[in-house]
Amino acid sequence: MNTKFFFSDMSVMVGRSLRHIVRSMDTIITVTIMPIAFMLLFVYVFGGAIRTGTDNYVNYLLPGILLISIASGISYTAFRLFTDVQKGIFERFHSMPIAHSAVLWGHVLTSLISNAISLVVIIAVGLIMGFRSAAGVLSWLAVTGILLLFTLALTWIAAIAGLSAKTIDGASAFSYPLIFLPFISSAFVPTSTMPTVVRIFAQYQPVTPIVNALRSLLACQPVNNDIWIALAWCVGIMAVAYVFAMRAYKRRIANH
Repeated sequence: MNTKFFFSDMSVMVGRSLRHIVRSMDTIITVTIMPIAFMLLFVYVFGGAIRTGTDNYVNYLLPGILLISIASGISYTAFRLFTDVQKGIFERFHSMPIAHSAVLWGHVLTSLISNAISLVVIIAVGLIMGFRSAAGVLSWLAVTGILLLFTLALTWIAAIAGLSAKTIDGASAFSYPLIFLPFISSAFVPTSTMPTVVRIFAQYQPVTPIVNALRSLLACQPVNNDIWIALAWCVGIMAVAYVFAMRAYKRRIANH
């Protein structure tokens, strides 16, 4: 593997993937529309019946919507990886004098960029709907860091699916449980309002501490242990998924 020019090789791979997205903007539009639709639905249809202890339901809701957007967006990473595998793109690149891992990292960084664009659009819509935050620069940097780690964690899971799936449906279907996981968390309503069994699951699954940490940071409230639990979940999932994704990638290379 040629590692000397790894970063230049990776930038070429990122550019290639980004050009595909630019040529097919419906990817970002599709990823953005569904979370915005959820936000509109819950704020303007269900919002009046939901009691969260806050006067601004958009502020309460937005962190969970951002996580749904990321979970939806990474399905396209799996799709693009699967397509490259099926078309033999990996084999073509591996026959060239480039760092082999740069091909995979190109997809990962493209996922970060495309999801960042979607998140900015959703936050802009949230501002139009009444979202307000008194968070300072450090709090926004912390929010950005958590969202970055969450995106990386799910992107490496997407890489496993894209490299291992046998069909295009299989490559994308893994994201469905991830998209709906925020619904069984504190993203939409306080977990204290849920039945006992559901409440226990909601309190101890990864989305709840991540949402709570984001919400507290944006509201300039103490984050307590939520931020550490959120970081532990993100880093832990990312580390495990990275190991399995690299194994799946090496198997693909070995088989061809």
